[in-house]
Amino acid sequence: MSILTKRSLHPRLLRSSLQGFCRLLSMEPAEEAKKSAAYAAVDNHVKTNQKLGIGSGSTIVYAVQRLAQRVQDEKLDVVCVPTSFQARQLIIDNSLVLSDLERHPQLDVAIDGADEVDKDSNLIKGGGGCLTQEKIVAAAADYFVVIADSRKDSQILGEKWKKGIPIEVIPMAYVSVMNKLKKIDRSPELRMAKSKAGPVVTDNGNFILDWKFTKVPESWAEMNQTIKMIPGVVETGLFINMANKIYFGMPDGSVSTR
Repeated sequence: MSILTKRSLHPRLLRSSLQGFCRLLSMEPAEEAKKSAAYAAVDNHVKTNQKLGIGSGSTIVYAVQRLAQRVQDEKLDVVCVPTSFQARQLIIDNSLVLSDLERHPQLDVAIDGADEVDKDSNLIKGGGGCLTQEKIVAAAADYFVVIADSRKDSQILGEKWKKGIPIEVIPMAYVSVMNKLKKIDRSPELRMAKSKAGPVVTDNGNFILDWKFTKVPESWAEMNQTIKMIPGVVETGLFINMANKIYFGMPDGSVSTR
């Protein structure tokens, strides 16, 4: 509805329309930032005859769109290995060649997003619940590229990402894992689904715990290892010393790298 018709609107409806319009405007810089980072990563790191890992999340949508455009325009010969059901559908919907780690266990480049990046390029991932497959694909690549908007850039993990460290667990063990994590810091939360009754279930059939830590450890590598040694833990959302290059999209469309 046009704002020009505001005189005919009830004040409450007018406020609602204006708020929605303002939200739309506020989203545009963030989306522009995601797109800039994604395009820069694809342009700088994708070449013909490569095997690519395709990550998950909202920023990856722009990366796949740019990849599809380059494949069409430049006749690139690439195969794509997805990290999730979402990534698989993106690859198919954009008419790219779909593969897997059985056929291509060694990848040239993996491109993925992040929920937070600290000054040492450590990551928190798994806000979308795909952390295990994302880490497997990233580890299979010779070069791991991370794309994010500048809001994900922090000095320390937990500075901006307040939802905690995602931890994928075997369903039968989630209470036991929660109790053991509570002894380290505080008890994590079982991630609940928004459109169904019950917890979120990953592509692997597991549950997700979100651990909102209060104490920043001296070593994230040691903390990651401690969590992974708890029986029932499948994987953590801590990606330590894995990223080779990070692209941060800025609100003005520019890109900074680390």
